[in-house]
Amino acid sequence: MYILGLNAYHGDSSACLIKDGQIVAAIEEERIRRLKHWAGLPTEAIKFCLQTGGVTLDQVDHIVIGRDPRAHIGKKLLYVLAHPPSPRALADRAKNILKVGGLATELGAVFNMPAERLAKKIRSVEHHRAHIASAFFVSEFERAAVLSVDGMGDFTSTMWGVGDRNRIQVLGTVHYPHSLGFVYTALTQYLGFWKYGDEYKVMGLSGFGEPSFLPQLRKLVKPGRGADFKLDLDFFTHHKTGVQMTWNGGEPIIGRMFSEKLEQMLGPARQAEEPLDKRFEDIAASLQALYEENLFRILDHVHKETKLTKLAFAGGTAQNSLANGKIYKNSAFTEIYVPPAGHDAGTAIGAAYAVWHEHLNHPRSFVMQSPFWGAEYDDAACEAALKKENLKYVRLEDDALYRRVAELIAKGNIIGWFQGRTEWGPRALGNRSILANPAFPEIKEVLNVKIKKREPFRPFAPSVIEEKVSEYFEEQRPVPFMEKVYVIRPEVRSKIPAVVHVDGTGRLQSVSKQTNPRYWNLISEVGKITGIPMVVNTSFNENEPIVNKPEEAVACYLRTKMDALVLGNYLVTRDD
Repeated sequence: MYILGLNAYHGDSSACLIKDGQIVAAIEEERIRRLKHWAGLPTEAIKFCLQTGGVTLDQVDHIVIGRDPRAHIGKKLLYVLAHPPSPRALADRAKNILKVGGLATELGAVFNMPAERLAKKIRSVEHHRAHIASAFFVSEFERAAVLSVDGMGDFTSTMWGVGDRNRIQVLGTVHYPHSLGFVYTALTQYLGFWKYGDEYKVMGLSGFGEPSFLPQLRKLVKPGRGADFKLDLDFFTHHKTGVQMTWNGGEPIIGRMFSEKLEQMLGPARQAEEPLDKRFEDIAASLQALYEENLFRILDHVHKETKLTKLAFAGGTAQNSLANGKIYKNSAFTEIYVPPAGHDAGTAIGAAYAVWHEHLNHPRSFVMQSPFWGAEYDDAACEAALKKENLKYVRLEDDALYRRVAELIAKGNIIGWFQGRTEWGPRALGNRSILANPAFPEIKEVLNVKIKKREPFRPFAPSVIEEKVSEYFEEQRPVPFMEKVYVIRPEVRSKIPAVVHVDGTGRLQSVSKQTNPRYWNLISEVGKITGIPMVVNTSFNENEPIVNKPEEAVACYLRTKMDALVLGNYLVTRDD
């Protein structure tokens, strides 16, 4: 049986295909269309998944979308009656609902199939249930507490409950307009970062500040009973105007979410090109502290209500790796699973598994230990991309390749590393990565200025073989998907300055020989030369989605100041 899961008509559109409960393929539309956070119907991602599975859309048994406009319809109607939306907000909402309702028609037009036949295959799964399913149903946990926190989906911002084998029981929710995700987005805009998904920049900035504005920011969120909370809506605009998100088949844009009252309390908002002074750094630190304070309070309630110590966590705010790394010390949870795509793209997988397990009653059989579910290119495709640009290259066997690339990294060279299948989720995890030596302090500036062309306050991540995590980090539990930030041991910080953030932390990736043997072997070889089995790992891109095809990797290499490029077993160096 084939199930096609979709995140559609929303940011980070994506598709996945599962066959008899096993993932065949999963990819975000942005990787193919080359436009960050692409929103709309992920037709190219669908085509890729079907091609990888060797099936047609007609052969798919179920098509599932991770949103359900019918969910909480009563609460929606009551809210609209109490807070009549503007004509524009009403029109935008109606347009979006019509798009979801017209899924069969649009799919039929693209894949030349009758809409009536497709309509019989289509199912909807409530947004946050899809988030929760994307974490719990692919985790190792047979029974666990489950939590989803994000901006808003299907009129809900927060959902928690219990996952038990092939069922999810919802115990509680927080509804629109109250949302921790919206608080983070509104303050991200206030700090001058207006692009969709810019919240991660504020996480990096927060390390430079002190939470001196926390008393003021606490006015934004009013804790309620248990895990409940309410926003002081006077500081926001979304409850009046609606969440103004537009995309028109491209990158989503969100309208202003903070009100003048926030500026009256904190001072003028930062303009996009305005320098980041101490006030803005402290506001970023205070925002992060506010989010963590409320997350840990929610987790405390979820633990008390479920009496479980295992947690499956997803939703947009589950991408807040800084907070995730503190959950062990600030909650009673002892085992935590955050999937590689905790954000909205992940609802494609969650929706598919919700149908497979809860609607079709199949037992659990799949655990997502690997994040590599995207496109893969053979030697011929890699060599063709190099020949097209008249690049000189050598082909090395595996062991010789690891040794030669490790030597280059040890000497301070920056390497574009392109291997195997594309990563699922927003992180580069060793198949589409730019690599460097963490022992060189100047590497951070070189990467920021000459290659990534990004803000200098953003940290770079360390990839370390999982057997050595405890030698460099105060927490030793594995972090396979770069989903947690840990404190780096003080005694080793001077040895790996390129990956130590200003607050002494690092957003690590623990690399397993089982899930990525090529990357593990390369890092191990680096360790043999340098004594440090670790590399700097940043995504293989330059202000664009992470590269997907060999041609894109070659183009990025040629545009930037990388010293060498590796496509599969082919090595290109500037000396050549």
